[in-house]
Formats: sequence, structure tokens, C-alpha cells
Amino acid sequence: MLTALEGAYGDRKDAVEIAGRTASYEELLAAAGAVAADVAGRPAVAVTATASLETVVAVVGGLLAGVPVVPLPPDSGPAEREHILRDSGAHPIDVDLTRRADFGGPAPAPEDPALVLYTSGTTGAPKGVVLTGAALAADLDALAEAWQWSAEDTLVHGLPLFHVHGLVLGVLGALRTGSRLVHTGRPTPGAYAKAGGSLYFGVPTVWSRIAADPQAAAALAPARLLVSGSAALPAPVFRDLEHLTGHRPVERYGMTETLITVSGRAGGEVRPGTVGTPLPGIRTRIAAEEGAEIGELQLTGPTLFAGYLGRPEATAAAYTEDGWFRTGDIAAVDEDGVHRIVGRASVDLIKSGGYRIGAGEIENALLDHPKVTEAAVVGVPDADLGQRIVAFVVAEGVTGPELTDFVASHLSVHKRPREVRFVASLPRNAMGKPQKRLLLGESER
Repeated sequence: MLTALEGAYGDRKDAVEIAGRTASYEELLAAAGAVAADVAGRPAVAVTATASLETVVAVVGGLLAGVPVVPLPPDSGPAEREHILRDSGAHPIDVDLTRRADFGGPAPAPEDPALVLYTSGTTGAPKGVVLTGAALAADLDALAEAWQWSAEDTLVHGLPLFHVHGLVLGVLGALRTGSRLVHTGRPTPGAYAKAGGSLYFGVPTVWSRIAADPQAAAALAPARLLVSGSAALPAPVFRDLEHLTGHRPVERYGMTETLITVSGRAGGEVRPGTVGTPLPGIRTRIAAEEGAEIGELQLTGPTLFAGYLGRPEATAAAYTEDGWFRTGDIAAVDEDGVHRIVGRASVDLIKSGGYRIGAGEIENALLDHPKVTEAAVVGVPDADLGQRIVAFVVAEGVTGPELTDFVASHLSVHKRPREVRFVASLPRNAMGKPQKRLLLGESER
């Protein structure tokens, strides 16, 4: 999977640059070899996935040793971190970039687990998504074909290294295609403008901020391709980017459980609000009621996960009886096979700033506060974040900022409510479940 480290593309001195620090392929492989020697034989290793060369070395070391790597969000609170470590059985590791070793252990089998990425569902604690080396390689090769991604490219992004977008595409993709990688540390307009890349990755929040900075946006004009994902790119941002950069950004669609499955193509027709056509090897279908043009997007192919770690019932529930994965997203497909994601089958999965966030996890954290008696969390449209997290709370003797800080101290900081609204009670149905659609209506007033 790590073709570039085999010497296929020479040994550029600045092959990988993370927040201003650089490493050649030779240096990266030698440092990762020392990690591999340390962790070989362990059931799993956890990596605090900061934007750093240490994170890249740790992940590559685990992959070399055939040990599943569990990236930890660096902003995770103690409860979330403890859950991931306990659930995965992984032990955190530290990396010393000065250490070197030539790891000679056996190569992992393609179907062995390579990564365990934790993702928020609609309720409860995050689940571990097991991804094999074969799935990762299949996805990256399909994307390289779709985006004409090669060793001639310089990939630029500033995305978190504990998600599919930033880690799998943004790091392992560069190491498989041989493209030079520039990770900007933070995805600011100025940093993107200075990077001089040919291929740029961003989430809609990043692109909206770049579109609001005409000088930074103009600096991306020499690039070959701009790619947006993790949430829908607002049509006004698409149009602003086209006007300022001369590029129509390509959107793609995927999930942690499926990796990237549908995408626009480099050099192909790109329309705002669409995510392109299935990648090679992927089949999709729309499970719609009779006469309806939209329905749940279901798919199958070589990029799908191996299951939720330790949760066979949840894994089985994620598939239809005939073996297609249920995405939970509502989609439409036009006569040319171009896909458009219409919305979420559930209101409980929030996409904010490129993150997929489960409302139930935030609700549980709020209910841990001694002065909170009821809580319901929804996502409402936001021009910058895509959706912002709004919490409706029944509580006394506590302020909104105090509750926001309370959630941020227990979970990842990006999961904190951006707004807390105090209500006398939550609207509930006959079964006692909060009627969130009523809250969504209230939030728009």
C-alpha cells in the first residue's frame, strides 16, 4: 500500500511536509521501521493523531508491522479517549524521529485489519470501523484513476489526521501515488495560498473561508484540481470558487465504513450539488418507495469495511438481506448516473465543519451535568460550518457557555454545541422520544 516507500518514485528530500517540517521517503521509512519493530505482535496501537510527522511515522510503522492503528483525536476529552482505548484494546505509543531501523518482519495480508477509525453513530458511544489494507488500496487506486492523481502532483491539505479524508486520502494516498504531500498544519486560506500545490483537498468550511478571501483563492488558480468532501459544498461557495480560481471543484461522497465510493472526475463535467458517479468496482442502488425518485443510497464493492469492532449485531444491521450496505443517506441518480445526496435518513447525524457527529453522544455528555434534566441536540444549516450544533436543554442554575465548556471537556472540542437554548420541556411522542423535527422548526425561527 505504501508504494512510494519502496523507492518507486526516488527519494525526494521534502517528500512529506507537515506544518513546515519535512522528511524524505528514506527518513520516513527508517523512522517507521523503528516503530514497527517496537509494536510488532501487539493487538493494536493507538496514535494521538496530531498534525505532525510523528503521526505519519506512527501510522506507517503500524501498517508495516501489520498491527491495526487506532488514531485518537488530539482534542478528545478523557471520557472519549478512555472509551476508544478500552473498546479497541490499543495502547498509545510515542514516536522518536531520531530512531532508525530496517524492519524485516513479514508483510501483512491484504485482508488483515489496517486501521480502526472511530465514528459517531446516531446514538451512544463511537464505534470502531475496521478497515483492511485491501480496502484502502482499492479505494486509493480508484481515486487516483478518477482524479488523474500521480507522482507529478503536489497534494496540499490541512485536514485532521484521524479521519478518512485527512489520513487515508491525505496521507496514505500520497504515499501510494508518490505525490509530494504538503500538510499546512491548519487549513487556513493563507496557508493554502502559499503551498503551491497542484491538488487541494478541503471540506466545505475550508472552501467557504477561502472563497471569502479573494487573494488566497486567486493563488489556487495554477492548481490542477480542487476536491471537496465530508459534507455538501454549498452552491454559492462552488460558484465563488469557480469565479475566483477558475476551477469547478470536484465533490466526492463516502463514509468511514465505505471509504470514498462516488466522485466527480478530473476533466469531466462537474455540477454543483452533485457528487459524481461510482468509482471503479463500486455498485450503487437507490432503495426508494414505488414512484419515488429519491431513496436510501445503498452500495457494495471492494472498499467496504470489515465490520464494527466487537459489534457483530451492529455490523449485520448495517447491511440489507442481500448484502448491500445501508448508507442512511437519501440520494437521487440522474439518467447519466450522476449522484446527488439529498439529505440524511436520520436527523441525529450532524455534519459540521467536515466532521460527522452523533447527536446522541453530545446528549449523553450534557445529561452527565448534574443540573441538566433533559437534552436534545440537532444540526441546523450554517453558511460556514455546513451545520452547527444546537442543544435544547432543560436545566436550572447553569449557563450556556458553561454547558458548552462541559461538553468540550468530555468529548472532542469540535463536538461542543455552538448554541445552547433553554426550554421548559422537550416535545415528545407517545413513546417518550424527543420530536427533533419540531425542534428543528423551532431552531429556524
